[in-house]
Parts: sequence; C-alpha cells; structure tokens
Amino acid sequence: MSFLKKLAGDAVLYGMSTIVGRLLNWLMVALYTRVFENRELLAENGLFYALVVPLNIIYTFGLETAFFRFASKKENQQKYFNLILTFIILFGATLSGLIIFFSEEIAVALNFPDASHLVILFAVILWVDAVCAIAFVKLRANQQAKTFVAIKLANIFLTIGATLFFIFFCQGVLSGKFLTDQAYWVKNFYSVEDGPDYIIFANYIASLLTLLLLWKQFVGFKMQWNQTELKKILEYAWPLMIMGLAGSINLVADRLLFRKFLPPGFYPQFPSVDEAFGLYANVYKLSIFMTLVVQAYRYAAEPLFFSKVGDKNSPGMIALSTKWFTIACIVIWIGVSVNLNIIALILGENYRYGLEVVPVLLLANLFIGLYGNLSIWFKLSDQTQYGSYITIGTMCVTVALNILLIPVYGFMGCAIAFALSSLMMVGACYILGQKHYPIPYETGRVLLYLAIAAGIIILYSFRDAKASVGNFVLQCGICLVFLAFVIVMERKSVSSGQ
Repeated sequence: MSFLKKLAGDAVLYGMSTIVGRLLNWLMVALYTRVFENRELLAENGLFYALVVPLNIIYTFGLETAFFRFASKKENQQKYFNLILTFIILFGATLSGLIIFFSEEIAVALNFPDASHLVILFAVILWVDAVCAIAFVKLRANQQAKTFVAIKLANIFLTIGATLFFIFFCQGVLSGKFLTDQAYWVKNFYSVEDGPDYIIFANYIASLLTLLLLWKQFVGFKMQWNQTELKKILEYAWPLMIMGLAGSINLVADRLLFRKFLPPGFYPQFPSVDEAFGLYANVYKLSIFMTLVVQAYRYAAEPLFFSKVGDKNSPGMIALSTKWFTIACIVIWIGVSVNLNIIALILGENYRYGLEVVPVLLLANLFIGLYGNLSIWFKLSDQTQYGSYITIGTMCVTVALNILLIPVYGFMGCAIAFALSSLMMVGACYILGQKHYPIPYETGRVLLYLAIAAGIIILYSFRDAKASVGNFVLQCGICLVFLAFVIVMERKSVSSGQ
C-alpha cells in the first residue's frame, strides 16, 4: 500500500505540470480555432507539431531511460550525467545543423515551400528541448518533483503568455479589434498574414527561457567522452530510441499521411485537403485527456519501478498499479465520450465536425498507456530489443492501415488504424512479457471493464444529445454508475489496501 501511495503521490505532482500544461495548451485551441477561422491556416502547424513527436525521440536517443538505468546509484549520477549530456549536445548540434542547412529543401518536401523559417525555428527548439530533457530527468532521479513541476509550469506559462501576446494582442490590434492606436509599433514585428507562425515562435522563446531556468542542474557539468562507457549506454539506449521512434510514428502516422492519401473532394464541404487536415488536427486534440493520465503516470512510475529492481514483490506491484491505471483510463474514456457534446464547444464553430472519431482515438491512447505499463518487463530485464521488434512491427501495420483506410473512411480511417495498431502492441507485449518476465495481471477483470465501457459508449453514440444541463446530469450519472460498479467489484482490493 505504501508503494501505491508513493506512486499516486508522485503521479499527482508530476501530473500537475503535465495536466495543467496540456489543459492550458488545449484551451488555447479555443483561441486558435476562433482567430483563424479558415481551417487551412492551421494545417501547417498541425503537420509541424506532428513531426516534432518522432524528432524529439531521435534527439533524446532513449537516454532518458538509460539515465535511470545507469545512474540509479547516487555516486554514479554526475559521471553518467556528464557523458549523456555531452552526447546529447553534440548529437543535437549535428542534427540541427543539417536541418538548418537543408531547411529550404525540407520545406518544399513538406509541401509548404514558404516555411523554411519555421523549419529553422524547430531545429533550435528540438536541440534545446533535448538538453532540457536530460536536466529534467536528473530532477526526477533525485526525486525533486516540486522543482520539476515548478519549471515545467514556468515553461507552460511562458509559452502561453507569449502566444497570447502574439495571437490575441498583436493580432487583435492589427485586425482593428482593439487598441488600434498601438498598431504603429506592433506592425514592426508582427504580421497578420503570418499569424499561425507566431505560435511556433512563442514555443521557441519558452524553450530558450526554460533552459535558463534549469541552470542549477548544469552546475558541475563537464564535457566528457568515454568511448567504453558511452558504448555501453548507447547499446542499452538505441533499442529504446528505435522503439520510441516507431511508437511515435504510430502516434502521428495519421497526421503525416492524411494530406497525401485523402482523395481531393472526399469531403464536399471542404474545398481543399489542407482544410480537412486543419480540422482533423484540431479535433484530434480532444483526445488529450487520455494522454494526460498516461504521461503523468509514466513520469512517476518509471523511476519507482527501476528502484525496485530485484525486489521479489516487484511483479505484484506492477500488476496492481497497472490494474488501477487502466481503471482510471477507462473512466476517462467513458467520461469524455459521453460528454463530447459539451467538450466540443471548446473548438471554434468551423472545427466541430468529425467528432465521432474522438472515442476511438481515446481508446487508442488508452492502449498506448497500457502498453507503456506492460513494456516495463523488458526494461527491467534489459531485453529492450523486444520493444524494438514490437514497435517496428506496429509501425509498419499503422502505416499500411492508414494508407488503406484514409482513402475509404477519411478521419475515421485514421482513428481505426491507430486503435487497431495500438491494440496489436498491447497483445504482443503481453504475450512476450508473460513468457520472459511473468507478471500476475488481473487480465479478466480489466477486459470486463473495457467491454462494459465500450458497450456504454456505443449505445450512447446513437443518442443525438444537445449540450444542456439535463443531458450533462445524465452523462455524469452514467460515469458515476460505472465508477460505483468498479468500486463494488474492487471492494475487497480497496478494503485490503490493494
């Protein structure tokens, strides 16, 4: 029980930065989708931020997890911090240098030929964020959750503050909505036509300032290059990088392939493919609630599980935490799906189309979170090659399914491809894990909850519910009934502290 309390406490702390940040950034969608009513304007941002997901994995090279593995003992921490950060700095400088050098060609390849300046901004952001990521890992390893949260929140508020300045204030002034007498100085650095670009520029400003806020973590750092030690670290990390890269492509393949494989005129109401993509990229953000829980849990669980390596009770702890994590995700799946009529109001009116994909996307993200739990077996047993096999195989399936389904089902094809490939990851990881590192998961109970939740969501989808107080009460009631059912089913576990 003390293990679960520790895990829950850390998850709440780390979740503060993750949940608050994602929620606030999510709320910014309300601003974007109202200021930029033309859906096509946000297509560029949607593609670039989708590309950032796999690129972040490449830049950090799996070295966040490697740090926990090699620097678990306090006396080794500075040594491995120096080695890992040296590699990240040099590797990131090389990658970003190449991206900047070929920025014009990259922009043309992405079919946004006028966006080379954004490619350059992202090259800097990715490098800086990779360096910051290692500093944040050091904070987690030292269990400095409060400092971690404070700096993460600072990054969030800096990003949002800069975004509001550009997108709300500057855009409003030059559009003649308010304070028009200030236009003479605003127009020196802001262009209404390039408005969406400033969302990325705000991210750039916040990343540089966050690096400054982390300065204490770099005290004592010295550039070091120990070929023998580094080889050992990279041999552990590169399968994780490949696994993370394949997994990230699984997450964003729909947005990377959508513009290429959606037939022109598929949606008669959207004049261009970019307009349809701009809409889907923003509707996709309604599935954020599931990723909030997954990320917060991962931050708390990973260092805690590694600290229990060799503990005979470790498999039981993993099984118990996985069960309760899945239950929490199922409750969120039901809660968001039945309240979608209200949640969708966050989007501008021009972006409230194709909402039926959200429950499927939520389920897919639930599977991703479950896979993250199940995958702990090959991290603890140093068999990370299995993670590479699973995720590379899944990536191939994801890409193939998107290519097949997008031309036929459009938005829903993306969601179905994501859900099926994520389920495949879970199944493969569970089967291999039980063979190589058995963990006593309560599989039957979890499957029962998933089946009941799916039934509720499918039945409720046939109801054309308007956003009203009465419907909101009914929707909350559905969630509470399911929660009460779970509590009754788990009453023995709750009473025994499990």
